Amino acid sequence: MIDNLKNLQFEMKDDYGIIFIDRVKQHNSLNLEVIAEFKRLLLKLEKKSLRALIITGNGEKSFIAGADIGEMKELTMAEAREFSQEGHQLMQQIEEFPAPVIAAVNGFSLGGGNELMMACDLAIAEEKAVFGQPETGLGIMPGFGGTQRLARLIGERKAKYLLYTGEKIDAERAVEIGLVNKVVENGSSLEAAEKIAAKIAKQAPVAVKMTKEAINYGIDAGVERGNSFEINAFSLCFGTEDKEVGLEAFFNKERPDFTGK
Repeated sequence: MIDNLKNLQFEMKDDYGIIFIDRVKQHNSLNLEVIAEFKRLLLKLEKKSLRALIITGNGEKSFIAGADIGEMKELTMAEAREFSQEGHQLMQQIEEFPAPVIAAVNGFSLGGGNELMMACDLAIAEEKAVFGQPETGLGIMPGFGGTQRLARLIGERKAKYLLYTGEKIDAERAVEIGLVNKVVENGSSLEAAEKIAAKIAKQAPVAVKMTKEAINYGIDAGVERGNSFEINAFSLCFGTEDKEVGLEAFFNKERPDFTGK
C-alpha cells in the first residue's frame, strides 16, 4: 500500500500494479501537482520489482483529457518551460520504467493525456476512446513529447497531419494507424490490460526488462547500435537463474516458474 496519494490511486495485484488517475471532475487532467505526485509514485514503484504496470483513468469519460487548461492559461514563458520540462521528465520515467507499462484508455486521451499514453509500451482502447493533439487550436503546441513520439509511432506524414490540424480520431482509426494495440468493448479496457499484464508477468522478468531496454535504445540509436545492445543483453540473460529454469522447463515440457534472478 502506498500512502499520501491525492490525485492518484495505486492498487497492487499479484505481480503487477495499477495506477488510477483520480481527478474525475477535472477529466483527469494533468497539472504540476499531479505530475509531481506521479513522478514520486513511479520512483517508489521502481523499487517494488513489478513485472508490469497499468495506467488508467477513474470515471467513465476520460483516460486523461489533457493538461490542465486553467493552470496553463496563466503561465508565463518561463513557467511554461518549467511545465514542459516536468511533463517531459514524467513521460521519460514512464518510457524507461523497468517493467512494461500498459495504458488502459477508457475515454478521452487528448493533449498531455495522449502524450502519456504514447510513453507507455502498450495501449488498449475502449470503443468510445478519442485520441488527439488539439494544441494548435489553442494557440500552443504539444509540450510533453507529442511531436517526437507520435511521429515515431505512426510515421511522419500521419503525425504531421494530426498535429497540424488538431484532428481527433476514434479508437478504430487509432488501431489502424498503429497508435494503440487493440480496441475492446466499453468498460473492459482495464480487464483487457490486466490479462496482458498477467501474461507478461509469467515471462522471465530480466529478459522482459532487457528486451524493453533494447527496443527503446535501438529506436533512437539506430539498427547497428541497437544490434550491439541486443548482443550484450542476450548474453547477459545466460547468466540468470531464469534462463536455467526456462530452458529446463522447455525440455521437461513444464511451465516455468521464473523468479527474476
